[in-house]
Amino acid sequence: MKRLFGVLALLLALFPAPAFAAPLKVVATFSVLGDMVRQVGGDRIDLTVLVGPDGDAHTFEPSPADARLLARADLLFLNGLGFEPWLAKLAAASGTQARFVAASDGVEPLSMNEGGATVPDPHAWQDLANGAIYVRNIEAALASAAPADAKAFHENAAHLLRELADLDKWTRAEIAALPEPSRKIITTHNAFGYFGAAYGIAFLAPEGLSTDAEPSARTLARLIDQIKREHIRALFIENMSDPRFIRMISAETGASLGGKLYSDALSKPGGAAPTYQAMFRNNVPQLVAAMRQNR
Repeated sequence: MKRLFGVLALLLALFPAPAFAAPLKVVATFSVLGDMVRQVGGDRIDLTVLVGPDGDAHTFEPSPADARLLARADLLFLNGLGFEPWLAKLAAASGTQARFVAASDGVEPLSMNEGGATVPDPHAWQDLANGAIYVRNIEAALASAAPADAKAFHENAAHLLRELADLDKWTRAEIAALPEPSRKIITTHNAFGYFGAAYGIAFLAPEGLSTDAEPSARTLARLIDQIKREHIRALFIENMSDPRFIRMISAETGASLGGKLYSDALSKPGGAAPTYQAMFRNNVPQLVAAMRQNR
C-alpha cells in the first residue's frame, strides 16, 4: 500500500492537475448590450453590466464602485456613437487597462436631432441587422481575448445570429401585413429611428409637446390637430401620465395611448423584455396593434 501511494505521489509530481484559467472579466455599459455579451460569452466570462435593467444610460452617473469594477476588467463593451458620454471620465478615474470594444463598429449611423443639434443616432440595436453586427463584434473581441474559448464563443454567436435572423423575418412579416399608409406612430420615444428605417414605419414627434413639462391647452390642441391631420391613432407618449389629458385626446381623436415600449433598457428578469430578443417580441405586437387602428 505504501508503495502504491508512493507511485501516485510520483505521478502527481510528474503530471500535475491542469490549471484552469479564470474567466474573462468583462464589463458592458448597459443592459441591452450586456444581454448580447452574456449570450455570446456564456459561462466562459465573468460579466458585469454598469447600467442595469430599467436603467437610463443617458443620465447614468458612475460611482466609485463602478470605477473599481472597470479597473479589474479585461474587456469593456460599449455601444459607441455617443451613447455613453460619461464613459471617458469613468475610464480615467478607474485607471483601467481593459480593452474597449465599440459594439456598433461597422454600423451605418443615422442622424437625430438632440437639443437643436444634429448628432449620430446611437440606438442602432433597434435594427436587428445591426444587432447581428454587434454580435459579430462581441464574438471577435471575446475570441481574441480568450483564444482557448473561441469555439464556444463562435457556437454561441452562431446560435444567437440564427435567432436574430428569424426574429427579423417575423418582424418584417408582422409589419408587412399592415397597409403602408397606416404605418405611422406618434411617440416621444426618440430611440426608434433605426427601427422605423429598417421596417418601414414613420415615427413622428408630437408637435409642441415637451418631455419635461405638463402640456398646455395650446400644446394639446396642436397635438390633437396633428393626430387628426395624420389620421393617427397609434400613440406612445411617455410623459402624458395625467389621465385627464389622455381622456381629452381620446375623446377628440378616437386615439388612445399604447403600452410600454422598451428601447434603451431591458426589463428585470421576469418582466416583459428581459432579453434582446424579448424586447422585440414585446414591442412589435404593441406597435402593430396600435397602427392597426390608423385610418
